[in-house]
Amino acid sequence: MPELPEVETSRRGIAPFLEQQNIAEVIVRDHRLRWPVNPDLPQILAEQRVHQIRRRAKYLLFDCDSGTLLIHLGMSGRLRVLDASQPLQPDKHDHVDIVFENGYRLRYTDPRRFGAVIWTHEPVELHPLLSHLGPEPLEGDFDADYLLDKASKRQVAIKTFIMNAEIVVGVGNIYASEALFMAGIHPKMITAKLKKNQALKLVEAIKAVLGKAIAAGGTTLRDFRDSEGNPGYFAQELQVYNRAGLGCRQCGHPIELFRQANRATYFCPACQGL
Repeated sequence: MPELPEVETSRRGIAPFLEQQNIAEVIVRDHRLRWPVNPDLPQILAEQRVHQIRRRAKYLLFDCDSGTLLIHLGMSGRLRVLDASQPLQPDKHDHVDIVFENGYRLRYTDPRRFGAVIWTHEPVELHPLLSHLGPEPLEGDFDADYLLDKASKRQVAIKTFIMNAEIVVGVGNIYASEALFMAGIHPKMITAKLKKNQALKLVEAIKAVLGKAIAAGGTTLRDFRDSEGNPGYFAQELQVYNRAGLGCRQCGHPIELFRQANRATYFCPACQGL
């Protein structure tokens, strides 16, 4: 599943071609995404201008003249920018094209159809998919004081806690394991036991891991590609994730794996003792 770094990589890839551009045509080939695509979307978006493309959590927000288009990549979604020099014939899973007056075309591809293309006239921050979300991890309001305050009111495992989008958005399974390793915190530690120095380390680690992943273009474990078809390379820098049985890069102890909230959790028992 594309996580925050992959979505941010996609945003940075498409924004230079599409921001401040007018939409000429919208082609919807399959309305059957996670939520059905509005059948009036081609008429709604015709001749609207995309002023800015933002990201909130794992949603891409296209700010238009009279509202916002939300795109979520789901489990297997991908966005590509095409021009007239490239083959434009759609493949089986190319569900939506947004054609711009400057000649570029944004193509949404989603083999599993778990993603979403949603239009809203209302203030996008109030949309039910966004209104409950916690702060962005790379912004200033996500800090140690905030994390410590939230943690003190919970009695859950710290890894489950930081993966909760109501606490902080975008810390998916891969990046949670990596950040906890960097901070030296065991994934099973109960949140109420989190100390100030640990909160400082964990916030710093989350920001560092996500920042590095964005710089590397995301993580490719299966089939993620950016808007130009390139894979992400952060997988080459993973310290614990997907390395069960291999020696810890820091101390040499074998990395261990267990299931936590139905997710694979990787850690080094020597560097992350309870």
